[in-house]
Amino acid sequence: MATVHLRIGDLVWGKLGRYPPWPGKIVSPPKDLKKPRGKKCFFVKFFGTEDHAWIKVEQLKPYHPHKEEMIKINKGKRFQQAVDAVEEYLKKAKGKDQAHSDDKSKSDKGRKAAKPMKIIEEDDEDAFKGGSSDKEQTDSDPEPSSVRRLVAGTVSGFKWESSPASSMEPITKRLKIIEEDTRSTSIQAADSTAINGSITPTDKRIGFLGLGLMGSGVVSNLLKMGHVVTVWNRTAEKVQSKCDLFIQEGARLGRTPAEVVSMCDITFSCVSDPKAARDLVLGPSGVLQGIRPGKCYVEMSTVDPETIMELAQVITSRGGRFLEAPVSGSQQLSNDGMLVIVAAGDRSVYEDCSSCFQAMGKTSFFIAGEAGNAARMMLIINMVQGSFMATIAEGLTLAQATGQSQQTFLDILCHGQMASTFVDQKCQNILQGNFKPDYYLKHIQKDLRLAISMGDSVNHPTPMAAAANEVYKRAKALDQSDNDMSAVYRAYIH
Repeated sequence: MATVHLRIGDLVWGKLGRYPPWPGKIVSPPKDLKKPRGKKCFFVKFFGTEDHAWIKVEQLKPYHPHKEEMIKINKGKRFQQAVDAVEEYLKKAKGKDQAHSDDKSKSDKGRKAAKPMKIIEEDDEDAFKGGSSDKEQTDSDPEPSSVRRLVAGTVSGFKWESSPASSMEPITKRLKIIEEDTRSTSIQAADSTAINGSITPTDKRIGFLGLGLMGSGVVSNLLKMGHVVTVWNRTAEKVQSKCDLFIQEGARLGRTPAEVVSMCDITFSCVSDPKAARDLVLGPSGVLQGIRPGKCYVEMSTVDPETIMELAQVITSRGGRFLEAPVSGSQQLSNDGMLVIVAAGDRSVYEDCSSCFQAMGKTSFFIAGEAGNAARMMLIINMVQGSFMATIAEGLTLAQATGQSQQTFLDILCHGQMASTFVDQKCQNILQGNFKPDYYLKHIQKDLRLAISMGDSVNHPTPMAAAANEVYKRAKALDQSDNDMSAVYRAYIH
C-alpha cells in the first residue's frame, strides 16, 4: 500500500464506519488533547459538521484526487452540502491568495522559505502540544452541523483499510451514534451502524409492501446494500413508476401481498394507517394468505397497539413470526438511511433483520415485552414532535402578528437550546412557502389522534396533544393534508 503523505491544513476524505467518505480538513488538536495510542492518525474537522475526530491514516484519502469519484457515488443532500462547503472554503482561500499575490511577490525575496507543518507521527507526543491559533479557527473552516447526519451508503471502487474497531475515536458527545449502556432491561440498543465498517446483507429474501414517502427510501437503501428485494405497492397509480424504478435497481416485482410473502423469508410493510395495515394483511390476496410456518412479517407502519396485537395474533396463528418496527424520521432521513427503528415482538426476527435495519437506519432499539410496545413508544414520540411543530408555527405567526421579524425569531431559536436541524429546516421551509411533504400533515394528525386515544385508555391526560390535534384538524380542513406537517402554519394565518 502506498504511503499517504498528509499534513495539517490538507483537505481529505475521512471514513467513518459504514458511512461514505466525508470531506474534512486536517487541523491542529487542542493543546490539552492527547492523541490515541496505536496507529498513526490525524485530527480532522469535518465540513458540514461541528465535530472533530482522530482518524487513522489508512482511513484518510486526499480530497482532490478522489473528488469526482466521490461525487458520482454519493448523492445525498447533506453530502452535497458538505462538498459545497469545501468549495466555498477553497473559493475564500483563493480570493485571499489573489488579494495578496502582489505583496507576496515583492516580499518573498526577503523572506525565508516557509517551514512546512509537521506531519503527525505515531509516537510524536510533542506534535500536539502547540495547539491551534485563533487564525486557524476562522469562518473559513467547516460550517457546523452534526456528523451523525452523514449519508449512509457504500462506496464501490474506493478501498479503505479494514479495521475491527471504529476508524474514528469520538472527541465530543455529538459524534456518538448511540448512547452508552443505559442499564435498562426494557430497551436494548442494536450495535451502532457507525461502528460496523461494512454491511453484509442477509442471504434471506426480503419483501417490501408500500412504496410511499418512507418506504421508497427504505427499499432504495436495502438494494444499495446488496439485499435481494421483492416489492409491491398498494396505490395503483404509483405501481408502475415506483416499481419500475426499483426494478431497474435490481428489485423484483410481486403481483400481490400474498405472492410477495410466499416468495420471501422476511416481508416488511410500511403503509399509512391502521385500516391500510389491516387490509394489507386480512384483505383479498393479503399477507395472511401467503404466511407459512417460519415466514417473518415486520410491520413498520405507525399504528395503534391494538392493531399491532391483532396482526401479531393472526400471523403467529398461521405459524408465522411477527415483529413490529415503526420508524422515526422523514422522507429525507429515509432516503439517507438515517431512520431510527423502534422494534418489539419476536426478538429472533429482530436479529434476523439486523442487516436490513443497518441499511435503512442509523440505529435501532428493541423494546422488551409484548408486541404493541413499539407502537406505544412511537406514538409518544410522534405526539411530542407534532405538538412541537404546532408550537413552532404558533410562535412564527405570533412574531409576525406583533411586528417582529420571523427570520430573526428563527435565528435566535437556532442559536439557543432548542437549536436542531428539525427546527431550522421546517422554519426555513415555512418562510419560503415550501410545504413539499417530508412527513405528511395527515399522518402526524393521525399519530396525535392515536396518542390521545392511547392516553384515554389508561386515563392519562394529554391536553397539549389535544390542543395541537385541533390545529392540525383545522389545517386539514384548509386542504393541507397532503402537504408537509409544517403546513400546520397555515392554520394560524387563515
